[in-house]
Amino acid sequence: MLIGVPKETKNHEYRVGLTPASVKELTNAGHTVYVEIQAGVGSGLTDVQYLEIKKLHKGQVLFTYLHLAPDVEQTDGLLESKVTAIAYETITSPTGGLPLLTPMSEIAGRLSIQVGAHYLEKSKGGSGILLGGVPGVIPGNVTIVGAGVAGTNAAIIAHGMGASVTIFDKSVDALKRISSLLPSVKTLYSTQDSIEKALIDTDLLIGAVLIPGAKAPKVVTRKMIEYMRPGSVAVDIAIDQGGCFETSKPTSHSNPIYIEEGVIHYCVTNMPGAVAKTSTYALNNVTLPFVMQIANLGWIGACADPHLRAGINVTDGKLVCKAVGDAQNRSVEALF
Repeated sequence: MLIGVPKETKNHEYRVGLTPASVKELTNAGHTVYVEIQAGVGSGLTDVQYLEIKKLHKGQVLFTYLHLAPDVEQTDGLLESKVTAIAYETITSPTGGLPLLTPMSEIAGRLSIQVGAHYLEKSKGGSGILLGGVPGVIPGNVTIVGAGVAGTNAAIIAHGMGASVTIFDKSVDALKRISSLLPSVKTLYSTQDSIEKALIDTDLLIGAVLIPGAKAPKVVTRKMIEYMRPGSVAVDIAIDQGGCFETSKPTSHSNPIYIEEGVIHYCVTNMPGAVAKTSTYALNNVTLPFVMQIANLGWIGACADPHLRAGINVTDGKLVCKAVGDAQNRSVEALF
């Protein structure tokens, strides 16, 4: 199989799809890998090849993060190209997880506390709160909405910094898991009323709500954001799927924040790109087995695996992912 590894073009995106070690695995298996010059520099790696939607054509396979649910324009482009597009974020695991989304969710969750703490600094426009406090001064309050992978990792870091942490979810099992992992973290069942009450004293709000392949629900309304104190910070990890705050809009690493209702919003769509070296290696650890499977068997043969098949969003001009179809009010066709 001929495999192309595209250079990323999103603002301050330094990750690369395959490491040199992954390329070596593929070439040793008899496949040919084309790379573009300097795409891996930001990850401290060798060159990779760039490929954009307009250059894609029928018969090719695009295997990457797609996040199509909130992105009609990209969906239209992929349908028109007749390419087979397999999304990292909708591939499943035998245990029901999302194995290719997990490492980036872990990184984004951890980063959310790091960047939130940064923008709470007075010189950055924040309220001047140190999340961990100091002896004799109470710590900052962190509220996390969503107890999945990203939310859990946010809680781990916030707790480790000494903040007072409250996490919300509608899954009692998820809340039990958090309580077992982090006994001092407060867990609350997610309702509009309970979140509203928590936001009154919240210094840092983290949005980590995910519905696989679909648009994120707006669990935090503008009215709720109004309850927060001026200079507080809201980080929306779910922004790739449209965001879970009503006040969220996509931002970039070069222009990461804006203010709504007196609250600093950080809604960068590719948060893990800020730590490209860590992200690239973490991603390759989970994507390489699927790349080898597709390369060795072809995408049709590889998709005999139902978990990989769940990743197919578009093929030959057909939309085949129900979650994307529901989000965009489009009809969805059968895969085969």
